[in-house]
Amino acid sequence: MRTAPAIATDPLMRHYARSRAWCEWEAFEQWRPRMLGALACAEGPAVSPFQLLSLPGVSAAQQHDCAGQWMQARLLASTQARADVALAFAALDATAAPREARRPIRLGYLSGDFHMHATALLLAETLEAHDSERFELHAYSHGADDGSAMRRRLQATFAGFHDISGCDDAQAARAIHADGIDILIDLKGYTVGTRSMVLAYRPAPVQVSYLGYPGTLGAGLCDYLVSDRFVTPASERNDYSEALACLPHSYQPHGHAAALPPAPSRAEAGLPEAGLVLCSFNQAYKFTPEVFGVWCDVLAQVPGSVLWLLKDERAEGNLRLEAMARGIAPHRLVFAPDLPQAEHLARLQCADLVLDTAPYNAHTTASDALWTGVPLVTCAGETFASRVAGSLLHAVGLPELVTHSLADYAALALALASDASRLAALRGKLGRLRAAAALFDVAGYTRDLEALYDAMWQRHTAGLAPQGLDLPQRPC
Repeated sequence: MRTAPAIATDPLMRHYARSRAWCEWEAFEQWRPRMLGALACAEGPAVSPFQLLSLPGVSAAQQHDCAGQWMQARLLASTQARADVALAFAALDATAAPREARRPIRLGYLSGDFHMHATALLLAETLEAHDSERFELHAYSHGADDGSAMRRRLQATFAGFHDISGCDDAQAARAIHADGIDILIDLKGYTVGTRSMVLAYRPAPVQVSYLGYPGTLGAGLCDYLVSDRFVTPASERNDYSEALACLPHSYQPHGHAAALPPAPSRAEAGLPEAGLVLCSFNQAYKFTPEVFGVWCDVLAQVPGSVLWLLKDERAEGNLRLEAMARGIAPHRLVFAPDLPQAEHLARLQCADLVLDTAPYNAHTTASDALWTGVPLVTCAGETFASRVAGSLLHAVGLPELVTHSLADYAALALALASDASRLAALRGKLGRLRAAAALFDVAGYTRDLEALYDAMWQRHTAGLAPQGLDLPQRPC
């Protein structure tokens, strides 16, 4: 399942979004100065925070500035409406029992993805593992009911499942506040279908950004960002508007209850019977000419190897042309159709090595690959989105697959692709580590997440401002 960027409405943003999604790279080097120039111009087009995540050479500080600018006009336009709602909240609170005297703590999860979606697949088991005596879970759904088993599963998980898709932002905020939600957790950020303006009304005493958006929301929308020490190093904390609430291993959950389906044959997966299978199942907008060039260099030096990508009719022809321009026969790019999750996990086992994208890493696709036993090589950058795969590799016990420059990434990818015994040993190591890895310890992860929620709430009830939270590592 894929996470999509927020829809661009400005012509500049539409042009950029199309060029990235279609892998039209003729003017690729012009995009960074154009986007940063627009960001620096107060009267220029608003730059989408999501679109900036995948642009090379952009710092976390610049992403912070972009998020703040993106929300500024929206906040100004809603000033009176937010003031009116705040007065209504104050009147209601004046007659209500003190929140801090009540238990359990009421958690409100706000998302448009409570259906068959990558976020739901990652989070479902953690939601089910929450301690119902200490936490009362409410869902605020502003997305479609797809009729899936996942939708029904999630509806059964929450103490209250509230469909706010027909509410405007002020109405949604009023509903959340009326339900007495203590901690509101946004799972969307600035991805497609975002309802970030609900957060601007401050319907809950504590507001948290979690899982759905790998960066700051800016503008004081949330008090905390759930993170970990790797994706947001302490040295970068000033680049985030939120206080960093760091989990001890990876910030990303991943379930493990379902048995891993058996792998199909390579022929059944649409792959050649022999040869190394390099894989990147990220969406095409994350691809860059420079990283794609590294992949082609590996293909050129490993005879018989293929590059396995997700099928995307918009980008497929352009990627084949780009491969040919780098001396790679177009048939060595194999495109896989979109499949249901179980079938997708089954076929992933046919890959030999996953090559990550940069600066926007594989996120769900990376943890899925590690769960199926396929090693992954990544290049960690300076932003949240560029360090996620490194976080996952540390949490599964393979930090040696994290590089910090494109040159080192290329060298490691080629070394592994050229040495079958070394790659086999690495895959065996992952197989041994996987069962006990922190990345797949749902119970331990949920306890840690609850500890963060507890700490947030304790600070609030003590009248203390949000501050960074950093849980110690637990034994795996």
